[in-house]
Amino acid sequence: MQDFSGKIAVITGGGTGMGRALARQLIAQGCHVATCDIIEENLAQTLQICSSEAPQGIRISTHVCDVADEDQINGFREALQSEHGCDHINLLFNNAGIGGGGSFVNSSREEWERTFNICWNGVYLMTRAFLPLLLNSEQGHVVNTSSVNGFRASLGGNVPHTAYSAAKFAVKGFTEALINDFRFNAPHLKASVVMPGYVGTQIAKNTGRILGQKPPQDLTDEEIETSRGVWSKGGWVEIDERASSDDIRQQLQARFDEYDKGGLTPDEAATVILDGVKADEWRVLVGPDAVALDRAVRESPVDAYDLDFSDKVWASMIERT
Repeated sequence: MQDFSGKIAVITGGGTGMGRALARQLIAQGCHVATCDIIEENLAQTLQICSSEAPQGIRISTHVCDVADEDQINGFREALQSEHGCDHINLLFNNAGIGGGGSFVNSSREEWERTFNICWNGVYLMTRAFLPLLLNSEQGHVVNTSSVNGFRASLGGNVPHTAYSAAKFAVKGFTEALINDFRFNAPHLKASVVMPGYVGTQIAKNTGRILGQKPPQDLTDEEIETSRGVWSKGGWVEIDERASSDDIRQQLQARFDEYDKGGLTPDEAATVILDGVKADEWRVLVGPDAVALDRAVRESPVDAYDLDFSDKVWASMIERT
């Protein structure tokens, strides 16, 4: 699918980050877009931006939808068909995701399952719901966002990241399984798995909102004291006995802000993804860290969870650049 003009794309997680960037780049290339998100105000900003940028005749619609809820997904599909007047779509970008549920031992079951259900079940349920519309197309492509945590189930090397990583491994395996399924049973459809490294999205802030977590400035002194050890082990803050509650609030806020601004920009990531679709790549690595970690895990899989493995990956990345 080297030309997106006149095609119809569905994008989940379109309120911020890569989802919004994908929507903007697709409409600029003449593609009609329907995007969903669970945070309504983010979605409203996407609609405003895309509407102001859309070429004449290009349709853009936004839909509030929790991708872990099958009824809401079916409602999204029906609204799309009504608003766009179509019986098919050409592109499905399963992009929505949150963090959370880092520890299977210490995280609550509710947080763990909420994270897993958005990151994995959202991909499955969306693909299941929109498959008939893809089958109705002359040409279709499913693009599922996994993560470098689908190569190695640990955040930044040594931080537990179990719910997210388990989901991203599932997304990777599911997408690879679709390749032959489509080849033999729906040859006009393609499937690609996207493996982003560090991209400066707003996933950290959005995760807190979706999971009902307080922003750092609203944490009480008691809540901070209770969580000091957890944050320290996770590398979120550098804590000593002299650090006050206000010091920790400031450190946490700085980490959130830093995380959302680091790595590739969402626009850069979206360009890599869309170029990969045009090139018919089934496996799209986004960012030099994704390339480096993929190479390292393939070369030394049994060493992937050694505590110094990340240092070796980053050293090799620097050497190659």
